[in-house]
Amino acid sequence: MALSTAVPLVRTAHPGPAAAVTVLTLVIAVGMDADPDTVMVLGTAVLSGQLVVGWTNDLLDRTRDQVAGRTDKPLVTGRISVTAVRRAVGMASATCVVASLLCGLVAGLLHLALVGAALAYNAKLKSTVWSWLPYALAFGGLPAVVSLALDPAQIPPLWMVVAGALFGIAAHLLNVMPDLAADAATGVRGLPHRLGARTIRIIAALTLVAASATVFIGTGNPATVWHRVLLGAVLVLAALTVRAPNRTPFYAAIAVAGVNGMMLLLE
Repeated sequence: MALSTAVPLVRTAHPGPAAAVTVLTLVIAVGMDADPDTVMVLGTAVLSGQLVVGWTNDLLDRTRDQVAGRTDKPLVTGRISVTAVRRAVGMASATCVVASLLCGLVAGLLHLALVGAALAYNAKLKSTVWSWLPYALAFGGLPAVVSLALDPAQIPPLWMVVAGALFGIAAHLLNVMPDLAADAATGVRGLPHRLGARTIRIIAALTLVAASATVFIGTGNPATVWHRVLLGAVLVLAALTVRAPNRTPFYAAIAVAGVNGMMLLLE
């Protein structure tokens, strides 16, 4: 593939969130003592699923992005063709199905259902008050995918699911926040658009702290010095979501996910 095609194709996939979700999955898998082969298959399944979600998002939003003048979108500027992205979606979809099922039938079907929820967000739910739900399901379900891949009869601790769901809601709010005006101009009215930027910042900060506190307590080592240091880092990052401009709050949320991953590894 030529570099002139590869670069815009990667940009169209929303590489930041895709990489963050994949790394978070790998951290959870390592924290659950998964063997290297399982870690690799899980990573492949999640990454390919994230690519499908990212590419379909920009394909479905192409007209809206043109109306909003989104020159940061390769499909809008013509740096990559619709055909090229559709082909990439097909290849990533096939990879996702195969890799997911290699994780085991139960884990694989659950992961495919989570990808389906994300696609439902792209297609319709992003414009409804339920826009947060696919994010909560996806992030809350990730620990279950990993746990079931290791043992089909083993479900993860409830606190992992709760923490993941809370983080997913915060990530959704902060990811959408910079695009509120552009979305409003094209008729998108999800939960963040109904709340407004100021309320988003406050709710997201509180949700990130709640998610991290859940991990802090759930790991069973609240007295560990490093856990306390990491929780302190979360408070600093949460403060950034309240005050920082542009996409910095979303990047702060990704950093919070990384901190939570470190707490898991310290368990």
